[in-house]
Amino acid sequence: MFGKNKKLKPENHLGEELDVQEIFPTLQGEGPYVGQPATFIRLGGCNLACEFCDTEFESYKKIPLKKILAKAKKLNKKLVVITGGEPMRQPIERLCEELVKMGFLVQIETNGTIFRKLNPEVKIICSPKITKGKYHQIRPDLLSRIDAFKFIISKSSKDYRDVGDVGQGRAQVPVYVQPMDEYDKAKNRANLKHAVKLCGEHGYFLSLQTHKILGIR
Repeated sequence: MFGKNKKLKPENHLGEELDVQEIFPTLQGEGPYVGQPATFIRLGGCNLACEFCDTEFESYKKIPLKKILAKAKKLNKKLVVITGGEPMRQPIERLCEELVKMGFLVQIETNGTIFRKLNPEVKIICSPKITKGKYHQIRPDLLSRIDAFKFIISKSSKDYRDVGDVGQGRAQVPVYVQPMDEYDKAKNRANLKHAVKLCGEHGYFLSLQTHKILGIR
């Protein structure tokens, strides 16, 4: 969170229990499924430490897969969003497989640096991240599976001022641009204006953090 979290390496096990930060019902606030009622499964830990990240994902607990699935069934939202932290850090293959079997639409939100062989019905939204002035390149084995890219935009940041080339053009993947929340009204207004400008110039889609506008999680 805010670049102070410990970077954790990918885990490899059977996925019978996962590090879970929280599971809660809400509306999807960003990207292609914005406005749709959803169950969020926020997993703990991340392999990166982004300075702008405002999400708490380090006070997680290990929860058995059966309990995670039972909670999703109880909340009963058609869309299930698996996010983090970085959800691909953990072996989520079984979780995704079971959720698809239960009839849920499953969406993953990932930074694109780790690959998992997931059920082909799972939708993957990738938000590329920058370290030392350069975007992390998206793994080639993941690129063909990505349904949309979401780029964070900041007018005042040299790194996040524009959309980088991480392969979205040759893969013909839709691009969403999202103004960074810098907890500063003037900067946020400038970020929104700049994001709208990029949409007009390049045909990107605008993504707003509507959950923050609505005051929900």
